[in-house]
Amino acid sequence: MLHVGVIGTGMIGQDHIRRMTQVLAGVEVTAVTDVDAAVSRRVGDLAGATVHATGEELIADPSVDAVVVCSWGPTHEQYVLAAIAAGKPVFCEKPLATTAEACLRIVEAEAAHGSRLVQVGYMRRYDSAYRELKKILDAGDIGLPLMMHCAHRNASVPSHYEKEMAITDTAVHEIDMVRWMFGTEIKAARVLVPRKNRNGGDLQDPLFLILETANEVLVDVEISVNIRYGYDIRGEIVGEHGTASLGSLSPVTVRTSLRAADPVPADWRERFLAAYDVEFQEWIDAISRTGTPAGPSSWDGYAAAVVSDAAVAALQSGSRVEVSLAEQPKLHGASA
Repeated sequence: MLHVGVIGTGMIGQDHIRRMTQVLAGVEVTAVTDVDAAVSRRVGDLAGATVHATGEELIADPSVDAVVVCSWGPTHEQYVLAAIAAGKPVFCEKPLATTAEACLRIVEAEAAHGSRLVQVGYMRRYDSAYRELKKILDAGDIGLPLMMHCAHRNASVPSHYEKEMAITDTAVHEIDMVRWMFGTEIKAARVLVPRKNRNGGDLQDPLFLILETANEVLVDVEISVNIRYGYDIRGEIVGEHGTASLGSLSPVTVRTSLRAADPVPADWRERFLAAYDVEFQEWIDAISRTGTPAGPSSWDGYAAAVVSDAAVAALQSGSRVEVSLAEQPKLHGASA
């Protein structure tokens, strides 16, 4: 049985605690903490877990085998570094850290430790549709990939959402997916700006992100975060002699009153619910078997941050911006 401590008991933290206590096998939530002590006490009581005053105190708890970090993004670096220092596996929701420099410090700390401890929460890799798409690509069924068309559409976003978040918070999932799907790094980014959606207020929405991979695949990502009709994730790979794309929005089609409709997910939780379950079960199983995570690494978190920074610079400048990565440690030689 893997005993897990959860840092951050907000919406995503509570959902992961529900997942680990009610859905998954081989895991027990033994400790929780949050900056809001009242919330952590309530969540801890429901889970039957010890409530700690700080994340560092939770990490030091001998009853905690592994750590899940779901706190506010700017705190991720300190908690992930503390888990590495304690030699404990740590699952960190994205972002790994809020700057590329902070992500690199985590990569270097893990390399100095000498073995992998960190996994980053990029759940697209665990979605059954994306996994099937990658299986078809890797099998060569459509020949060498040439291009990929993607769309990431949200019905709306919260009031604190800023224009750079279209890349750093939204399209970052496509950025990680592209590296994983094609098994290569992204070498450059451009951003094109169409006319504004009037639903978006002061935001520059939508955006059109273009990514160039090191193996010469060209990827475009439409980012629309105020499109009103629902949460819609699309992806199509164009190969030398065929295409492969993600399937329908819904497993059912409803026909009533002379209309046929595919229900659209309301948000990311509905669309990727099963992917989160698979992601956590595979993390639990890997830690229980070997003590080492097998999913997205700290290098993957760092690379996504660097590409995001390049894309933000491209948005601000209107120019093509090249991606410059640090030297990859041998520990992460199989990343992406």
